[in-house]
Amino acid sequence: MNNSPGAGTRCGFVALIGAPNAGKSTLINQLVGTKVSIVSRKVQTTRSTVRGIALEGAAQIIFVDTPGIFAPKRRLDRAMVGAAWGSAGDADAAALLVDAHKGIDAEVEAILGKLPQSAATKILVLNKIDTVEPPKLLELAAKLNDALPFAQTFMISALRGHGVPKLRQELGQLMPPGPWLYPEDQISDMPLRLLAAEITREKIFERLHDELPYASTVATELWKDMPDGSVRIEQTIYVMREGHKKIVIGEGGRTIKAIGTAARKEIIEAAGQKVHLFLFVKVRENWGDDPERYREMGLDFPKG
Repeated sequence: MNNSPGAGTRCGFVALIGAPNAGKSTLINQLVGTKVSIVSRKVQTTRSTVRGIALEGAAQIIFVDTPGIFAPKRRLDRAMVGAAWGSAGDADAAALLVDAHKGIDAEVEAILGKLPQSAATKILVLNKIDTVEPPKLLELAAKLNDALPFAQTFMISALRGHGVPKLRQELGQLMPPGPWLYPEDQISDMPLRLLAAEITREKIFERLHDELPYASTVATELWKDMPDGSVRIEQTIYVMREGHKKIVIGEGGRTIKAIGTAARKEIIEAAGQKVHLFLFVKVRENWGDDPERYREMGLDFPKG
């Protein structure tokens, strides 16, 4: 395939922005057609800007799943929100995802106040439409467009996939003419080491729900190809309290074993090879102030 501008190809970036738990990660996985972003009921689980790559006809759409935008309180929060707005500013289109059931809350209002500063084409996407009656949906869409006129408005259910193909098709049309930036079969530019760490972090949240604060992180310390074609992966789960370490390990090591089994299954799918996964838990009270941890997550380390 000739992916030069003369061949009629299009390529561009779409930033998905919104409040925490608006459904951005679920939507990007639907748009790409496979899992590229961590999904959890716990808020603020997406920390770095994860790129998912989708093809729509002659268009290559590079989706950026940003951390949820919220009022930052700590250094990590500031890094996450900074990454989200940076992605929105650099994109060709900025898609504001709003939980239709929650409607316009303080976080959505704050985003509406800042979004006009972005030069990107602005798209409104109302998600979770299956939880709201149609008249209320239309009223919400009208209020949001009064607050900030959007180029287009879409109503979808990211979880069920309703309306997602139409959204992807229209976003493809918005992309500027140009050659594709990635090979045809590539679905993400997240390094496997980071993706593996994100998978394990997701399994921790799935298993422990509200027992463990979201301020925990996973680092892939070793990724070693073995002579038999398998890969040995060693990951460290960093928590801030000794009590958190006991929660992650569980009685007799049962919890960490279950987390490792679930994570290994998905890492095998992502890596396409046999995986030997070894998990370790360490207490690092001030990991939120460690610049190296931020670099591993693809975030800028905020000063001060």
